[in-house]
Amino acid sequence: MQTNEVLSELARLYPDAKPALEFRSPYELLVAVILSAQCTDERVNKVTRVLFEKHAAPRDMLSLSQEELERYIYSCGFYHNKAQHILSATRDILEKFGGEVPATLEDLRTLAGVGRKTANVVYAVAFGGDAIAVDTHVFRVSNRLGLAHSNTPEKTEQQLMAAIPKDDWSKAHHWLIFHGRRVCHSQKPDCANCTLAKKCEFYQKTKPTV
Repeated sequence: MQTNEVLSELARLYPDAKPALEFRSPYELLVAVILSAQCTDERVNKVTRVLFEKHAAPRDMLSLSQEELERYIYSCGFYHNKAQHILSATRDILEKFGGEVPATLEDLRTLAGVGRKTANVVYAVAFGGDAIAVDTHVFRVSNRLGLAHSNTPEKTEQQLMAAIPKDDWSKAHHWLIFHGRRVCHSQKPDCANCTLAKKCEFYQKTKPTV
């Protein structure tokens, strides 16, 4: 499989690929990404439209108790842990970074409650940094295509970083997400209508034999 050919086709298919989460600031993006874990972007956007009306900045967010925040984000699932993570990260932003979301990957990863994937997304999307965030779509599609061969998100990230030119890391992240949502579905991938099927390791292993 030729990585360059796969990336070129993904770029052709999804030239306008961009985040589906709605945000107006790095802080809003950070909160939205935390909420998006095992939740649809559509649901997150519905929740944050209400939440950010009065709590779009760190100090405003900390005016909420954990229980109050949980009521806002309940429908996103895992609301107890997500509320803890949002408030913990927000305290760090205020106490360690003067109220501004840090703009480096190293500092983002120090925020309490912020994992590697969340930090990578914020760094890439909010600050234009080069990073690959491995969510469920990126993990599934990249391993099916053969861009990576790993059973963990961390190793998949490392392999993608090695296989893909650095300037394309952030764009490839969105291309893979779009392909996962539109074609390479988790349960029933639409291989019959996938223009990458002939280059896909998963398809070559599973295609019907005549």
